[in-house]
Amino acid sequence: MIVRPERDTDRPRILEVVEAAFGKPAERILVERLYDSPQYRPGLSLVAESKRDGIVGHVLVTTAWLDDGDWRQDIASLAPLAVWPERQRSGVGTTLLHAVCAVLDERGEPFVVLQGNPLYYGRVGFEPCAPLGISMDLPGWAPQEAAQLRRLTNYDPTIVGRVVYPSAFDNLD
Repeated sequence: MIVRPERDTDRPRILEVVEAAFGKPAERILVERLYDSPQYRPGLSLVAESKRDGIVGHVLVTTAWLDDGDWRQDIASLAPLAVWPERQRSGVGTTLLHAVCAVLDERGEPFVVLQGNPLYYGRVGFEPCAPLGISMDLPGWAPQEAAQLRRLTNYDPTIVGRVVYPSAFDNLD
């Protein structure tokens, strides 16, 4: 399996993987919206590809903002991470997470935020945001611990505030 930046020709398969991974269209719609938004970051949409099965996983990082009440700062937001159902629990997601975090680290990002299962993401270096002074509104399904970040080399503990997601995240259900 290799991990590489997506190509434009990969998008139909990426959308297929995303919808299959979540079993509903909301995340596919989110990815389509993010691709069409100014928050899309070229080079931060990665795929996992196997010789036998083609693209079996995808991760996308776009721009969100951190608002401290006085100013807004661009931050990296990971959503979604998707793995083809038959390839889940085989290391594809973990590989994609490490790869995209390495790219973000090279770009000098201080951290990346996400909403997700703390047991899963905690295994790859994500931790709850709240103790670090960062908050975010969560959907009804999510416990407070689902608001997470992964600190990168340029992490600065003085960067605090509330995560504001782009409008692409609105009204997905």
